[in-house]
Amino acid sequence: MGKLDGKVALISGGARGQGAAEARLFSQEGAKVVLCDILDEQGQQVEAEINELGGDALYIHLDVANESEWESAVAATISKYGKLDILVNNAAIVIQKSAIEDRTADEWDRIFEVNAKGVFLGTKHAIPEMRKAGGGSIVNISSVAGIGQSQHQEPAYAASKGAVRIFSKVTASQHAIDGIRCNSVHPGPIDTDMIQSAMSDPARLEARLERVPMRRLGTVDEIAKGVLYLASDDSSYVTGSELVIDGGAISM
Repeated sequence: MGKLDGKVALISGGARGQGAAEARLFSQEGAKVVLCDILDEQGQQVEAEINELGGDALYIHLDVANESEWESAVAATISKYGKLDILVNNAAIVIQKSAIEDRTADEWDRIFEVNAKGVFLGTKHAIPEMRKAGGGSIVNISSVAGIGQSQHQEPAYAASKGAVRIFSKVTASQHAIDGIRCNSVHPGPIDTDMIQSAMSDPARLEARLERVPMRRLGTVDEIAKGVLYLASDDSSYVTGSELVIDGGAISM
């Protein structure tokens, strides 16, 4: 018996990194998985890998900032699998660190468009289908940047992830009556292509790890296991919470 037997999950940003790890783990735990991204070739590879291992996966192109694409992705999920039980709003972008006075309004708008608006749109279009299904679980990937270590954070990125944190709590409180739970996950620095591109300078990465008591990057599998907990019935009495997975960084 898998933790997600009989469940249908939609995961944004599922073509690589944390999203791909979540898609693989969810499939192993019995879910039918719809993975979405703008990286079509990589997403199709994850889809094929899951299906070749005996799972049931569907890849759909999705720009999370585009509402019509969210509508299409949710409609395709319902058309193929008949329902939607789990949404993981995983897709996000990072931006090079800049002083507030040097950040352009267009750059600010772009990171909010993906990191915050994308979460809103996914949640908006998932709620009606989850209500029809009798409930569901929404897991929003935020960041330790959305909670603390503020002196060291990139302002626009931190603000976008803080928005995800608060939006998750509001969603949880307003939709508990529908049987819909919503929680946020707050990773520290995780070994993904995104962080490697943002911290290609070894000295910068080392300085970042000095703010992590465990002195290492987390892995995508460590995040995926936390997301699985919140997506599954193991967390049936958990909503509006923050799951921090950061090697102790937030404690510093």
